[in-house]
Amino acid sequence: MNKNKQETPVHIRLWHREFWLMAFASLLLTMSVYILIPIMPRWLMEVENFTPEETGLSMGVFALGLYLLGAQCSWLVQHYRRNVVCMWAIFAVALDVALLWYIDSLRTEFVEFWIILLQRFALGAFFGLAQMVLSSTLIIDTCESSQRTEANQSATWFSRLALAVGPMVGLGVYEWLGFHWVVWIAVGCAVLTVLLVKAVDFPFRTPEDDLHVASLDRFFLTHGTVLYLHLMWICMVVGLLLSLPWDAVFYALMLGGFLLAVLVQHFLFPNAEMKSEIVSGQMLLLAAVFVLMVSPDSPVPPVLVGLSVGVIASRFLLFFIKLSRHCQRGTSQSTYFLAWETGLTLGIAIGYGLLYEQREILLFVASSLIVVSLLVYHLFTHSWFMNNKNR
Repeated sequence: MNKNKQETPVHIRLWHREFWLMAFASLLLTMSVYILIPIMPRWLMEVENFTPEETGLSMGVFALGLYLLGAQCSWLVQHYRRNVVCMWAIFAVALDVALLWYIDSLRTEFVEFWIILLQRFALGAFFGLAQMVLSSTLIIDTCESSQRTEANQSATWFSRLALAVGPMVGLGVYEWLGFHWVVWIAVGCAVLTVLLVKAVDFPFRTPEDDLHVASLDRFFLTHGTVLYLHLMWICMVVGLLLSLPWDAVFYALMLGGFLLAVLVQHFLFPNAEMKSEIVSGQMLLLAAVFVLMVSPDSPVPPVLVGLSVGVIASRFLLFFIKLSRHCQRGTSQSTYFLAWETGLTLGIAIGYGLLYEQREILLFVASSLIVVSLLVYHLFTHSWFMNNKNR
């Protein structure tokens, strides 16, 4: 195909070659970052002699980086080829992660705290840009307009699975081969993502005339702030739970919960009342925390976490889409992504920085956040959404 043509190939089915490639690209790109969730804090404290507070700040600054290049996203994908912007951002993610290998090689001295802060901040910036372009533009461009909601839901499921697959792989590799190999596998995931994006032809599009270098287009849906804050709140609870010292089995069971969520959505919630999924999901998450309080070694909590997160996140994504106005679908995807990542990161940062080795207090805080979230959703958020949705 001539890359300079403006014709877009027509696909009758959603699951065609290009969409499969973009879905797996989303999975691998997210894995390249999530693989470090359980490993990097341990490495910082055990090898680099960081305090829990420094470790929490190091993990948390990633969330700030997510917002650095978001305002330039729309300008970049129109001023340059959108797939090229995505590939360069992913390549920057690979280089940023590879820097950890160099730091780990300097065993004669401890790394400076500010270097790790910059590394994590830059990782958030490049990962944020790459995912915004991938989810708000490239994935949408591979399918027909009538298939875009299904495409958004399906592709986001691939990146959601990385929350279990990434840490599971990272922990397994860390135990067998050490930190070096964890880093190189993360880099390998990013490099494979670049190859997948490069394998798809995206037709050239003429930039808009009134293009601004900085804008909220493809970045943040301002009238979705209520949903953004509520999803971030729930994801903070998940981040808190992930800051506890789990093994690979926990994440394998969590993956089972994600797969169970797919079945539950298909068979139990297709015609259910709109509020039911988020309320049920939060109750399942609360049940997971209660079981952890009573029976820490039970295999049930990770399954419940995966099931609840899968159900909640899928419905919130659909809510963001329904809240968006004409030509704001990409912006709604980026806003959902920012809420998800910010909440997870803040939860992990608080778990290490303020509640490290205080399991009982952490679980009490997590359960309290869920209870308040349930009340706020029931009393305010859902009715606000129903009054403001556009689709």
